[in-house]
Amino acid sequence: MCGIIGIIGKDQVADRLVDGLKRMEYRGYDSAGVCTVEGGQLIRRRAEGKLGNLVKELGGNPAPGTLGIAHTRWATHGAPTTSNAHPHATGEVALVHNGIIENFKPLREGLQARGRRFESETDTEVVAHLVSEQVEAGLSPQDAIKAVLPQLRGAFALAIAFRQHPDLLIGARLGSPLVVGYGEGETYLGSDALALAPLTQKIAYLEEGDWVIISREGAQIFDSENNPVTREITTSGVSAATIEKGNYRHYMQKEIFEQPVVVAQTLSSYIRPLEQTVALPQMDFDLSAIDRITIVACGTSYYAGMVAKYWFETFARIPVDIDVASEFRYRDPVLQPGGLALFISQSGETADTLAALRHCKAQGQTIAVVVNVPTSSMAREADLLLPTHAGPEIGVASTKAFTCQLAVLAALAAHLALCKGKLSAEEEREIVRHLIEAPAALNAALAHDEDISAMAHLVAPARDVLYLGRGPDYPLALEGALKLKEISYIHAEGYASGEMKHGPIALIDEAVPVVVLAPSGPLFEKTVSNMQEVRARGGKVVLISDAEGLAEAGEGCLATIEMPKVHPLIAPLVYAVPVQLLAYHVAVAKGTDVDQPRNLAKSVTVE
Repeated sequence: MCGIIGIIGKDQVADRLVDGLKRMEYRGYDSAGVCTVEGGQLIRRRAEGKLGNLVKELGGNPAPGTLGIAHTRWATHGAPTTSNAHPHATGEVALVHNGIIENFKPLREGLQARGRRFESETDTEVVAHLVSEQVEAGLSPQDAIKAVLPQLRGAFALAIAFRQHPDLLIGARLGSPLVVGYGEGETYLGSDALALAPLTQKIAYLEEGDWVIISREGAQIFDSENNPVTREITTSGVSAATIEKGNYRHYMQKEIFEQPVVVAQTLSSYIRPLEQTVALPQMDFDLSAIDRITIVACGTSYYAGMVAKYWFETFARIPVDIDVASEFRYRDPVLQPGGLALFISQSGETADTLAALRHCKAQGQTIAVVVNVPTSSMAREADLLLPTHAGPEIGVASTKAFTCQLAVLAALAAHLALCKGKLSAEEEREIVRHLIEAPAALNAALAHDEDISAMAHLVAPARDVLYLGRGPDYPLALEGALKLKEISYIHAEGYASGEMKHGPIALIDEAVPVVVLAPSGPLFEKTVSNMQEVRARGGKVVLISDAEGLAEAGEGCLATIEMPKVHPLIAPLVYAVPVQLLAYHVAVAKGTDVDQPRNLAKSVTVE
């Protein structure tokens, strides 16, 4: 995850900006930069690679000034080059950005038609030009921001400096965190309080849609409707846990709400939005020669693999085997020469999965790894490394790592289908368009958090809960049941909807809630038919669907949860959100330890 820091202070800021970036190195990055304002000039210094390169650049070309912004970037739109590194600037403004501007392409085309020239491949530079246009037309920085923010779709945190205003910075957030820090005659912006810890312990967390003007005297915060608002100033230095959780009650809650941003960042590493194509990391083997895939994973990662099996077989028409890692070696599987063995892991250190990887390598399989830690053991042993960019996941119950895995696997399935000649260029562009829509759809799903919280008490008293789904929603049913088991300690099982009548229906009575995942579409009627069998036997149904589905089948349910209507390709990412939130709020209602459930560890490093 990228990192932002901004300082408007009494003394020179360049060194302190770099120190703040160092505190965010854990997020991962491949370029960095700073921009200060001094003498009516924007003084910008950027470098590829690690912060040491930026420090060396500043040593030879200092950036004087008592106001500045800085950024560590993980390449998303555009390669990790100096020209794509942040801050991005025009003659009037400079800014840094975390997240993704989903509608940057039409915005960019409009700007180019109006004569604006771009020097990077990034979505971020679009925002710089939009703000600059307004400033050049005579608007104040505040009015320029009011004009630009409504034009942006996606997830973002912004810090913006203005050439003619060395006494203010402006920040804004939507779906990506940003905090304000308060000092003595100084004020700060940061991606998180950890970045500001050496500077101040007094911080305020901006809420969704907020934007802020900071000066040396303090901050003026406005909501998405441009109304002045007050956000509580808290002390950040109580503990590291307090800093990192921000204003969320639990890590798991925070990580659920980070998903629009981290999925956007992950997708941006695998797609070229201007060309609307999929781009994988370089590999030294021919992907088109792959005729069989073996997927191996554990727990939540295994369910991501189950979804991927649908995608690989549907798009690329390649047969796929999938195994739980702990069982894989012991059945002595028959591995086809030249096959691809795909391993999925958050940590990259899961003992069963790592052992299975080495078994496949010994059998001559090509090894691909989807992993959240690119320096892990699995990553180092892979022929094709497919990193997710979820950032550190502290909660034991995986959430954002799962949706980022799905994002990578969807991109891989599309690229594989193209390589195999099963997908046309136009079909690839259509898939990319739907993938780009995923972060906004995740944001829309998160907007129903309060509704899910309000109905959690209906599920919390249960001793048993069943989850049902068809097609790719079947793995989501399994994942929903796992989440509920992990953190609420309620016994839960997931089933393919059609399997209900083959045994589990015997469990149905008025004390067993049944959670049904049924987006409207080709499988909706059959899923609802299975749901009606449950209701006919006194079962209490929680239906998760879009507005169309709820209108058709929601009457008489115990509760309904509305999701945005999305293309079936991204439905598994979107429908992960309500099952995560339902498990979270039920666990909170029961008073269990959400982040550290009993008997569980984040990474299982022994068999």
